[in-house]
Amino acid sequence: MDLNLRKAILENVSDNTTDQLESTIVDAIQSGEEKMLPGLGVLFELIWQQSDQTDKQEMLTTLEQSVKQP
Repeated sequence: MDLNLRKAILENVSDNTTDQLESTIVDAIQSGEEKMLPGLGVLFELIWQQSDQTDKQEMLTTLEQSVKQP
């Protein structure tokens, strides 16, 4: 069985509105369930691929600050 998780996640959200995408992200984070992490990873991958270098640097700076917080 060939399961393409990335493709399945993208197909699942491809018709979502901005509000639906936000709800998906918020729900995944608030639930704290490990099974939601791959979906968030795929969404982050899309954001990363569509971002320019300035946006990427801003994300990296925010991430660096976030992982250093107690």
